[in-house]
Amino acid sequence: MKKLSFYFTLMAALMLGSATLTSCSDDDDDKNEPQTEVVTPYHFDLTVTVGQQGGMARKVTTIMHSVDSLTAGPEVNFMAEGSEINATYSMETILKGKYYYQVPFSADRFTKFEFKNDRVQVVQEQVFGQNKFGTRNYAHAWMNDNTLLLMAADGDKKHVVWTKLDTNDMRILSEGTTDIAVAEGWENLTTTGIVAYRESDDRVFYFYYSKKGKGKNASNEDYFHVAVFNGSTMKMEKEFVNTEANEMTGSAYGELLQQTTFFDEQGNLYLAAFDNVDKKEMGKLLRIKKGETDFEKGYNGFANADGKLLTVQYLGNGKVFTYSRNDNVTEDDGKGGTKIANAIDSYSHYYSVVDLNTKTRTRMQFAGRDIDYSSGRFSQRSAFVKKENKVYFGVNTAAAQPCVYIYDVATGHVAEGVKLAEGYYFEQIRVVEEDSYTVVK
Repeated sequence: MKKLSFYFTLMAALMLGSATLTSCSDDDDDKNEPQTEVVTPYHFDLTVTVGQQGGMARKVTTIMHSVDSLTAGPEVNFMAEGSEINATYSMETILKGKYYYQVPFSADRFTKFEFKNDRVQVVQEQVFGQNKFGTRNYAHAWMNDNTLLLMAADGDKKHVVWTKLDTNDMRILSEGTTDIAVAEGWENLTTTGIVAYRESDDRVFYFYYSKKGKGKNASNEDYFHVAVFNGSTMKMEKEFVNTEANEMTGSAYGELLQQTTFFDEQGNLYLAAFDNVDKKEMGKLLRIKKGETDFEKGYNGFANADGKLLTVQYLGNGKVFTYSRNDNVTEDDGKGGTKIANAIDSYSHYYSVVDLNTKTRTRMQFAGRDIDYSSGRFSQRSAFVKKENKVYFGVNTAAAQPCVYIYDVATGHVAEGVKLAEGYYFEQIRVVEEDSYTVVK
Protein backbone atom coordinates (compact mmCIF):
# COMPACT_ATOMS: atom_id res chain seq x y z
CA MET A 1 0.00 0.00 0.00
CA LYS A 2 2.85 2.38 0.76
CA LYS A 3 4.36 1.76 -2.68
CA LEU A 4 0.99 2.37 -4.35
CA SER A 5 0.50 5.54 -2.36
CA PHE A 6 3.95 6.77 -3.35
CA TYR A 7 3.12 6.05 -7.02
CA PHE A 8 -0.01 8.21 -6.97
CA THR A 9 1.83 10.98 -5.12
CA LEU A 10 4.56 10.95 -7.77
CA MET A 11 2.04 11.03 -10.61
CA ALA A 12 0.17 13.96 -9.01
CA ALA A 13 3.39 15.90 -8.63
CA LEU A 14 4.30 15.29 -12.28
CA MET A 15 0.84 16.43 -13.44
CA LEU A 16 1.03 19.58 -11.30
CA GLY A 17 4.43 20.36 -12.68
CA SER A 18 3.16 19.88 -16.23
CA ALA A 19 0.21 22.18 -15.57
CA THR A 20 2.54 24.79 -14.09
CA LEU A 21 4.85 24.62 -17.10
CA THR A 22 1.89 24.92 -19.45
CA SER A 23 0.61 27.94 -17.54
CA CYS A 24 3.97 29.67 -17.76
CA SER A 25 4.09 28.95 -21.46
CA ASP A 26 0.64 30.54 -21.92
CA ASP A 27 1.75 33.64 -20.02
CA ASP A 28 4.77 33.97 -22.25
CA ASP A 29 2.53 33.66 -25.30
CA ASP A 30 0.28 36.43 -23.95
CA LYS A 31 3.28 38.72 -23.52
CA ASN A 32 4.18 38.19 -27.15
CA GLU A 33 0.69 39.05 -28.38
CA PRO A 34 0.21 42.62 -29.73
CA GLN A 35 -1.10 45.10 -27.16
CA THR A 36 -3.90 47.36 -28.32
CA GLU A 37 -5.32 50.63 -27.08
CA VAL A 38 -8.60 52.35 -27.90
CA VAL A 39 -7.94 56.01 -28.71
CA THR A 40 -10.70 58.64 -28.60
CA PRO A 41 -9.44 61.87 -30.17
CA TYR A 42 -11.10 65.16 -29.31
CA HIS A 43 -11.20 68.80 -30.28
CA PHE A 44 -12.56 72.00 -28.76
CA ASP A 45 -15.67 73.93 -29.77
CA LEU A 46 -15.50 77.63 -28.91
CA THR A 47 -18.55 79.86 -28.62
CA VAL A 48 -18.36 83.64 -28.75
CA THR A 49 -20.84 86.48 -29.01
CA VAL A 50 -20.56 89.77 -30.87
CA GLY A 51 -21.13 93.19 -29.33
CA GLN A 52 -21.82 92.09 -25.76
CA GLN A 53 -21.84 89.05 -23.50
CA GLY A 54 -24.58 86.46 -23.97
CA GLY A 55 -26.92 84.89 -21.46
CA MET A 56 -30.37 85.72 -20.09
CA ALA A 57 -31.86 85.22 -23.56
CA ARG A 58 -30.02 88.25 -24.94
CA LYS A 59 -30.50 88.59 -28.68
CA VAL A 60 -26.85 88.66 -29.71
CA THR A 61 -25.00 87.06 -32.61
CA THR A 62 -23.58 83.75 -31.40
CA ILE A 63 -20.77 81.99 -33.30
CA MET A 64 -19.34 78.48 -32.83
CA HIS A 65 -15.95 77.42 -34.17
CA SER A 66 -13.99 74.16 -33.80
CA VAL A 67 -10.24 74.14 -33.13
CA ASP A 68 -7.82 71.24 -32.66
CA SER A 69 -5.73 72.92 -29.97
CA LEU A 70 -5.93 75.78 -27.49
CA THR A 71 -2.23 76.06 -26.75
CA ALA A 72 -0.43 79.25 -27.73
CA GLY A 73 -0.49 79.77 -31.48
CA PRO A 74 -2.16 81.88 -34.16
CA GLU A 75 -4.95 84.14 -32.97
CA VAL A 76 -8.43 82.68 -33.43
CA ASN A 77 -10.45 84.99 -35.66
CA PHE A 78 -14.14 84.29 -36.15
CA MET A 79 -14.54 86.67 -39.08
CA ALA A 80 -14.08 83.98 -41.74
CA GLU A 81 -14.39 80.93 -39.51
CA GLY A 82 -17.17 79.33 -37.54
CA SER A 83 -20.90 79.33 -37.96
CA GLU A 84 -23.60 81.62 -36.61
CA ILE A 85 -25.98 79.26 -34.81
CA ASN A 86 -28.47 81.47 -33.03
CA ALA A 87 -31.01 81.61 -35.87
CA THR A 88 -32.07 78.01 -35.19
CA TYR A 89 -30.17 76.71 -32.17
CA SER A 90 -29.43 77.96 -28.70
CA MET A 91 -26.10 78.29 -26.93
CA GLU A 92 -27.84 76.53 -24.02
CA THR A 93 -27.32 72.88 -24.92
CA ILE A 94 -26.29 69.40 -23.74
CA LEU A 95 -23.07 67.75 -24.93
CA LYS A 96 -22.08 64.11 -24.49
CA GLY A 97 -19.26 62.54 -26.47
CA LYS A 98 -19.51 63.97 -29.97
CA TYR A 99 -23.22 64.82 -30.01
CA TYR A 100 -25.20 67.87 -28.92
CA TYR A 101 -28.80 67.60 -27.71
CA GLN A 102 -31.28 70.43 -27.27
CA VAL A 103 -34.71 71.89 -27.87
CA PRO A 104 -34.18 74.30 -30.79
CA PHE A 105 -35.97 77.62 -31.21
CA SER A 106 -38.85 75.90 -32.96
CA ALA A 107 -39.67 74.53 -29.46
CA ASP A 108 -41.51 71.54 -30.88
CA ARG A 109 -38.89 68.78 -30.87
CA PHE A 110 -35.72 67.32 -29.40
CA THR A 111 -32.71 67.53 -31.72
CA LYS A 112 -29.49 65.53 -31.79
CA PHE A 113 -26.72 67.04 -33.90
CA GLU A 114 -23.00 67.16 -34.56
CA PHE A 115 -20.99 70.30 -35.18
CA LYS A 116 -18.68 69.22 -38.00
CA ASN A 117 -16.65 71.37 -40.36
CA ASP A 118 -18.05 74.37 -38.49
CA ARG A 119 -21.60 73.48 -39.44
CA VAL A 120 -24.55 71.98 -37.57
CA GLN A 121 -25.38 68.54 -38.99
CA VAL A 122 -28.64 67.12 -37.65
CA VAL A 123 -28.43 63.43 -36.79
CA GLN A 124 -31.96 62.76 -35.55
CA GLU A 125 -35.00 64.58 -34.24
CA GLN A 126 -37.99 63.61 -32.13
CA VAL A 127 -41.17 65.68 -32.00
CA PHE A 128 -42.61 66.29 -28.54
CA GLY A 129 -44.97 63.77 -27.02
CA GLN A 130 -47.42 64.75 -24.30
CA ASN A 131 -44.87 66.96 -22.54
CA LYS A 132 -43.62 70.21 -24.03
CA PHE A 133 -40.31 71.92 -23.26
CA GLY A 134 -39.16 75.45 -24.01
CA THR A 135 -35.85 76.40 -25.60
CA ARG A 136 -33.23 76.95 -22.86
CA ASN A 137 -35.65 76.06 -20.07
CA TYR A 138 -35.21 72.46 -18.91
CA ALA A 139 -33.00 70.56 -16.50
CA HIS A 140 -31.28 67.32 -17.47
CA ALA A 141 -29.40 64.32 -16.10
CA TRP A 142 -27.87 61.24 -17.69
CA MET A 143 -29.26 58.05 -16.13
CA ASN A 144 -26.88 55.86 -18.16
CA ASP A 145 -24.88 56.24 -21.36
CA ASN A 146 -28.00 56.52 -23.53
CA THR A 147 -30.91 57.52 -21.26
CA LEU A 148 -31.39 61.26 -20.89
CA LEU A 149 -33.86 62.61 -18.33
CA LEU A 150 -35.39 66.06 -18.89
CA MET A 151 -37.43 67.94 -16.27
CA ALA A 152 -39.05 71.39 -16.16
CA ALA A 153 -42.18 73.26 -15.16
CA ASP A 154 -45.04 72.93 -17.63
CA GLY A 155 -46.35 75.84 -19.69
CA ASP A 156 -48.50 77.17 -16.86
CA LYS A 157 -45.65 76.66 -14.35
CA LYS A 158 -48.01 74.85 -12.00
CA HIS A 159 -46.58 71.34 -12.38
CA VAL A 160 -43.22 69.70 -13.13
CA VAL A 161 -43.10 67.31 -16.09
CA TRP A 162 -40.45 64.78 -17.09
CA THR A 163 -39.41 62.89 -20.23
CA LYS A 164 -36.86 60.13 -20.74
CA LEU A 165 -35.15 59.85 -24.14
CA ASP A 166 -33.12 57.05 -25.68
CA THR A 167 -30.37 59.10 -27.30
CA ASN A 168 -29.41 56.28 -29.65
CA ASP A 169 -32.46 57.00 -31.79
CA MET A 170 -34.13 59.84 -29.80
CA ARG A 171 -37.17 57.73 -28.95
CA ILE A 172 -39.29 58.86 -26.02
CA LEU A 173 -38.98 56.01 -23.53
CA SER A 174 -41.48 57.35 -21.02
CA GLU A 175 -42.90 60.65 -19.76
CA GLY A 176 -45.18 61.98 -17.10
CA THR A 177 -46.02 64.64 -14.51
CA THR A 178 -44.63 64.69 -10.98
CA ASP A 179 -46.54 65.34 -7.75
CA ILE A 180 -44.71 68.63 -7.20
CA ALA A 181 -47.08 71.55 -6.59
CA VAL A 182 -46.77 75.31 -6.11
CA ALA A 183 -46.19 76.13 -2.45
CA GLU A 184 -49.12 77.68 -0.59
CA GLY A 185 -49.18 81.44 -0.94
CA TRP A 186 -47.07 81.52 -4.10
CA GLU A 187 -48.00 81.79 -7.77
CA ASN A 188 -45.68 79.71 -9.95
CA LEU A 189 -42.86 77.21 -9.98
CA THR A 190 -39.38 78.14 -11.13
CA THR A 191 -39.22 77.41 -14.85
CA THR A 192 -36.35 74.95 -14.91
CA GLY A 193 -34.77 73.93 -11.62
CA ILE A 194 -31.77 71.60 -11.30
CA VAL A 195 -31.79 67.79 -11.53
CA ALA A 196 -29.17 65.19 -10.59
CA TYR A 197 -29.23 61.40 -10.84
CA ARG A 198 -27.51 59.16 -8.27
CA GLU A 199 -26.83 55.82 -9.90
CA SER A 200 -25.80 54.02 -6.69
CA ASP A 201 -29.40 53.85 -5.43
CA ASP A 202 -31.36 54.88 -8.56
CA ARG A 203 -32.51 58.20 -7.12
CA VAL A 204 -33.34 61.45 -8.89
CA PHE A 205 -32.91 64.74 -6.99
CA TYR A 206 -34.83 67.76 -8.27
CA PHE A 207 -34.16 71.21 -6.78
CA TYR A 208 -36.77 73.94 -7.28
CA TYR A 209 -38.73 76.75 -5.61
CA SER A 210 -41.98 78.66 -5.93
CA LYS A 211 -42.14 82.35 -6.78
CA LYS A 212 -44.34 85.39 -7.41
CA GLY A 213 -44.17 87.84 -10.29
CA LYS A 214 -42.05 87.73 -13.43
CA GLY A 215 -38.53 88.62 -14.52
CA LYS A 216 -36.41 90.86 -12.34
CA ASN A 217 -39.42 91.77 -10.23
CA ALA A 218 -40.11 88.18 -9.22
CA SER A 219 -39.65 87.08 -5.63
CA ASN A 220 -38.73 83.57 -4.49
CA GLU A 221 -39.33 81.46 -1.44
CA ASP A 222 -36.72 81.98 1.26
CA TYR A 223 -35.31 78.45 0.76
CA PHE A 224 -35.51 76.06 -2.17
CA HIS A 225 -37.15 72.62 -2.17
CA VAL A 226 -35.66 69.15 -2.67
CA ALA A 227 -37.76 66.41 -4.29
CA VAL A 228 -36.43 62.84 -4.36
CA PHE A 229 -37.72 60.31 -6.92
CA ASN A 230 -37.28 56.64 -7.69
CA GLY A 231 -35.34 56.81 -10.95
CA SER A 232 -37.05 53.83 -12.55
CA THR A 233 -40.65 54.78 -11.81
CA MET A 234 -40.27 58.56 -11.27
CA LYS A 235 -42.51 58.20 -8.23
CA MET A 236 -41.75 60.90 -5.66
CA GLU A 237 -40.43 59.40 -2.43
CA LYS A 238 -39.74 62.57 -0.47
CA GLU A 239 -40.15 66.35 -0.74
CA PHE A 240 -38.98 69.04 1.69
CA VAL A 241 -37.65 72.59 2.04
CA ASN A 242 -33.89 72.72 2.58
CA THR A 243 -32.34 74.86 5.33
CA GLU A 244 -28.77 75.25 4.04
CA ALA A 245 -29.07 77.88 1.27
CA ASN A 246 -31.58 80.32 -0.19
CA GLU A 247 -31.27 79.37 -3.86
CA MET A 248 -29.41 77.00 -6.16
CA THR A 249 -27.15 78.44 -8.85
CA GLY A 250 -28.27 78.41 -12.48
CA SER A 251 -31.88 77.53 -11.77
CA ALA A 252 -33.05 79.29 -14.95
CA TYR A 253 -31.05 77.07 -17.33
CA GLY A 254 -30.75 73.68 -15.65
CA GLU A 255 -27.00 73.22 -16.41
CA LEU A 256 -27.49 73.94 -20.12
CA LEU A 257 -25.11 76.89 -19.78
CA GLN A 258 -23.04 76.01 -16.75
CA GLN A 259 -22.24 73.03 -14.55
CA THR A 260 -23.54 73.38 -11.00
CA THR A 261 -23.58 69.76 -9.74
CA PHE A 262 -21.10 66.90 -9.51
CA PHE A 263 -20.38 63.62 -7.71
CA ASP A 264 -17.05 62.80 -6.05
CA GLU A 265 -15.33 59.41 -5.92
CA GLN A 266 -17.31 58.41 -2.83
CA GLY A 267 -20.64 59.08 -4.50
CA ASN A 268 -21.40 62.29 -2.60
CA LEU A 269 -23.52 64.83 -4.51
CA TYR A 270 -22.53 68.51 -4.54
CA LEU A 271 -24.69 71.49 -5.51
CA ALA A 272 -23.65 75.10 -6.13
CA ALA A 273 -25.96 77.50 -4.29
CA PHE A 274 -25.97 80.88 -2.58
CA ASP A 275 -27.39 82.94 0.27
CA ASN A 276 -28.64 86.52 0.00
CA VAL A 277 -26.60 88.56 2.46
CA ASP A 278 -26.98 92.35 2.60
CA LYS A 279 -28.08 92.51 -1.05
CA LYS A 280 -25.13 90.33 -2.09
CA GLU A 281 -25.24 86.71 -3.29
CA MET A 282 -22.73 84.69 -1.27
CA GLY A 283 -21.81 81.37 -2.88
CA LYS A 284 -22.03 78.02 -1.13
CA LEU A 285 -21.17 74.46 -2.15
CA LEU A 286 -23.61 72.06 -0.49
CA ARG A 287 -23.24 68.29 -0.10
CA ILE A 288 -25.60 65.32 0.11
CA LYS A 289 -23.62 62.31 1.30
CA LYS A 290 -23.95 58.95 -0.42
CA GLY A 291 -27.07 57.14 0.75
CA GLU A 292 -28.57 60.31 2.28
CA THR A 293 -31.34 62.48 0.83
CA ASP A 294 -30.81 65.78 2.70
CA PHE A 295 -27.89 68.18 2.72
CA GLU A 296 -25.20 67.69 5.31
CA LYS A 297 -25.94 70.21 8.07
CA GLY A 298 -23.51 73.12 8.21
CA TYR A 299 -21.38 71.88 5.31
CA ASN A 300 -20.06 74.48 2.86
CA GLY A 301 -17.26 73.51 0.49
CA PHE A 302 -16.86 77.01 -0.97
CA ALA A 303 -14.58 78.68 1.54
CA ASN A 304 -14.32 82.47 2.00
CA ALA A 305 -17.01 83.40 -0.52
CA ASP A 306 -16.93 87.00 -1.72
CA GLY A 307 -19.80 86.63 -4.18
CA LYS A 308 -21.90 84.22 -6.20
CA LEU A 309 -20.57 80.77 -7.13
CA LEU A 310 -21.33 80.35 -10.84
CA THR A 311 -19.79 77.11 -12.13
CA VAL A 312 -18.14 74.01 -10.65
CA GLN A 313 -16.10 71.24 -12.31
CA TYR A 314 -14.78 68.28 -10.35
CA LEU A 315 -11.13 67.47 -11.09
CA GLY A 316 -10.76 64.47 -8.80
CA ASN A 317 -8.96 63.98 -5.47
CA GLY A 318 -11.12 66.58 -3.78
CA LYS A 319 -10.27 69.45 -6.16
CA VAL A 320 -12.97 71.61 -7.77
CA PHE A 321 -12.44 74.23 -10.48
CA THR A 322 -14.79 77.16 -9.90
CA TYR A 323 -15.89 80.37 -11.60
CA SER A 324 -17.36 82.97 -9.25
CA ARG A 325 -18.06 86.66 -8.80
CA ASN A 326 -16.56 89.12 -6.34
CA ASP A 327 -19.37 91.32 -5.03
CA ASN A 328 -16.85 93.67 -3.41
CA VAL A 329 -15.85 94.95 -6.85
CA THR A 330 -17.65 98.16 -7.84
CA GLU A 331 -18.18 100.02 -11.11
CA ASP A 332 -19.52 103.34 -12.37
CA ASP A 333 -23.27 103.62 -11.86
CA GLY A 334 -23.65 106.31 -14.54
CA LYS A 335 -24.84 108.81 -11.95
CA GLY A 336 -21.51 109.99 -10.60
CA GLY A 337 -21.26 107.18 -8.07
CA THR A 338 -20.50 103.47 -7.91
CA LYS A 339 -22.47 100.25 -7.64
CA ILE A 340 -21.75 96.55 -7.11
CA ALA A 341 -20.30 95.09 -10.31
CA ASN A 342 -22.70 92.16 -10.58
CA ALA A 343 -24.11 92.58 -14.10
CA ILE A 344 -23.48 90.13 -16.95
CA ASP A 345 -20.95 92.49 -18.54
CA SER A 346 -19.24 93.51 -15.29
CA TYR A 347 -15.53 92.79 -14.84
CA SER A 348 -15.85 91.03 -11.51
CA HIS A 349 -15.63 87.31 -12.29
CA TYR A 350 -12.67 85.03 -11.64
CA TYR A 351 -11.47 81.41 -11.40
CA SER A 352 -10.19 79.49 -8.40
CA VAL A 353 -9.50 75.93 -7.27
CA VAL A 354 -11.24 74.63 -4.17
CA ASP A 355 -9.56 71.85 -2.19
CA LEU A 356 -12.33 70.03 -0.34
CA ASN A 357 -9.80 68.15 1.77
CA THR A 358 -8.02 71.19 3.18
CA LYS A 359 -11.05 73.50 2.88
CA THR A 360 -9.02 76.11 1.03
CA ARG A 361 -9.55 78.08 -2.15
CA THR A 362 -6.80 79.38 -4.44
CA ARG A 363 -7.33 82.00 -7.11
CA MET A 364 -5.88 81.33 -10.57
CA GLN A 365 -2.67 83.24 -11.22
CA PHE A 366 -0.40 83.71 -14.21
CA ALA A 367 3.21 84.89 -14.03
CA GLY A 368 2.95 85.47 -10.29
CA ARG A 369 -0.17 87.65 -10.22
CA ASP A 370 -3.94 87.15 -10.12
CA ILE A 371 -5.49 86.85 -13.55
CA ASP A 372 -7.59 89.96 -14.20
CA TYR A 373 -11.33 89.91 -13.57
CA SER A 374 -13.43 88.73 -16.49
CA SER A 375 -16.83 89.79 -17.78
CA GLY A 376 -19.54 87.24 -18.42
CA ARG A 377 -21.74 85.84 -15.67
CA PHE A 378 -23.21 82.83 -17.41
CA SER A 379 -21.92 79.85 -19.38
CA GLN A 380 -19.17 77.27 -18.91
CA ARG A 381 -15.98 79.12 -19.77
CA SER A 382 -13.75 76.23 -18.72
CA ALA A 383 -13.20 72.66 -19.93
CA PHE A 384 -11.48 69.82 -18.07
CA VAL A 385 -9.59 67.34 -20.25
CA LYS A 386 -9.15 64.36 -17.95
CA LYS A 387 -6.70 62.57 -20.25
CA GLU A 388 -4.34 65.56 -20.09
CA ASN A 389 -5.27 66.40 -16.49
CA LYS A 390 -5.56 70.02 -17.59
CA VAL A 391 -8.23 72.72 -17.44
CA TYR A 392 -8.64 75.19 -20.30
CA PHE A 393 -10.37 78.41 -19.25
CA GLY A 394 -11.11 81.66 -21.02
CA VAL A 395 -11.36 85.26 -19.87
CA ASN A 396 -12.62 88.57 -21.24
CA THR A 397 -10.59 91.20 -19.43
CA ALA A 398 -11.03 94.95 -19.63
CA ALA A 399 -7.46 95.68 -20.70
CA ALA A 400 -6.66 92.88 -23.14
CA GLN A 401 -8.19 90.76 -25.87
CA PRO A 402 -9.94 87.50 -24.90
CA CYS A 403 -7.49 84.76 -23.96
CA VAL A 404 -7.42 81.08 -22.96
CA TYR A 405 -5.28 79.90 -20.05
CA ILE A 406 -4.23 76.31 -19.30
CA TYR A 407 -4.11 74.98 -15.73
CA ASP A 408 -2.06 71.83 -15.08
CA VAL A 409 -3.90 70.07 -12.24
CA ALA A 410 -0.93 67.96 -11.13
CA THR A 411 1.63 70.78 -10.89
CA GLY A 412 -0.61 73.81 -10.36
CA HIS A 413 1.18 75.60 -13.20
CA VAL A 414 -0.82 78.01 -15.38
CA ALA A 415 0.27 78.70 -18.97
CA GLU A 416 -1.09 81.20 -21.46
CA GLY A 417 -2.93 79.62 -24.37
CA VAL A 418 -4.42 80.93 -27.57
CA LYS A 419 -5.78 84.46 -27.91
CA LEU A 420 -9.10 85.34 -29.53
CA ALA A 421 -9.54 88.28 -31.88
CA GLU A 422 -10.77 91.51 -30.36
CA GLY A 423 -14.44 92.39 -30.78
CA TYR A 424 -15.67 88.98 -29.67
CA TYR A 425 -16.90 88.03 -26.22
CA PHE A 426 -15.77 84.65 -25.00
CA GLU A 427 -18.64 82.41 -23.84
CA GLN A 428 -17.89 78.68 -23.89
CA ILE A 429 -15.27 75.97 -24.28
CA ARG A 430 -16.55 72.45 -24.90
CA VAL A 431 -14.48 69.28 -25.29
CA VAL A 432 -15.95 67.25 -28.16
CA GLU A 433 -15.00 63.62 -28.70
CA GLU A 434 -14.46 62.18 -32.17
CA ASP A 435 -14.77 58.60 -33.46
CA SER A 436 -12.64 56.13 -31.52
CA TYR A 437 -10.11 53.84 -33.17
CA THR A 438 -7.79 51.03 -32.04
CA VAL A 439 -4.00 51.23 -32.29
CA VAL A 440 -1.41 48.49 -31.80
CA LYS A 441 1.23 49.47 -29.27
